[in-house]
Amino acid sequence: MPKVPASTPVDVSRPTLRRSINLFREFRLEQTEPERFYTTLAADTVAQLSTFVSLEGKVLLDVGGGPGFFRDAFEKAGARYVALDADVGELSAFGGIAGNSVVGSGMQLPFADASVDVAFSSNVLEHVTDPWLMASEMLRVTRPGGTVFISYGPWWGPFGGHETAPWHYFGGHYARRRYLRRKHAEPKNRFGESLFVTTVHDGLTWARTRPDAELVASLPRYHPRWSWWILKVPGVREVVTWNLVLVLRKR
Repeated sequence: MPKVPASTPVDVSRPTLRRSINLFREFRLEQTEPERFYTTLAADTVAQLSTFVSLEGKVLLDVGGGPGFFRDAFEKAGARYVALDADVGELSAFGGIAGNSVVGSGMQLPFADASVDVAFSSNVLEHVTDPWLMASEMLRVTRPGGTVFISYGPWWGPFGGHETAPWHYFGGHYARRRYLRRKHAEPKNRFGESLFVTTVHDGLTWARTRPDAELVASLPRYHPRWSWWILKVPGVREVVTWNLVLVLRKR
């Protein structure tokens, strides 16, 4: 993957307001300069995940990893990186499919039980028809004592409709039709086909009721630490949380 330096340094040492502002600035380039955005996000994500588990020597499965935007960052941290994606086009976006890449469905992972140390997924759950089946599959393939890190965009959050936001608040189908009418093209993330409703409530309920895992942390991924209290407020957390992180430890 080409290395694309970010023009704005991101403080990855702790969840500060400065870090949040820098990430949001980079986020505006997600569709026009995806390599730059995801390179920045990868560095931040490795730092965030490393507060829960040492990655040195760990087998890490990136579910929905696409062309491997996070590969360099995870391998630099010492992880043995494996990418899985259902779309061959995504895996080969850089002109070829990198080693340790697997074509398969996140809802039926082609891996044995307890075969990886870390199961990781970033911004994928909202794009599958059964997100909690995929989350459960990630737990299945994780070894006892291993870590599952799931991050996704809740539907009612500011960017829940992705490029159709904020019109998704009037309904996903309406937002999709409006985008088509104004842009004369379908959005990349098509509601009902490649974009679905996921909520903070559903994620927390799933994580808290798993008999085979302990919920280690739940947090709004891009927010500064002092704002993490929003997850304690039903309703508010749905519309304020830009992205939810669930970190589980396999029993």
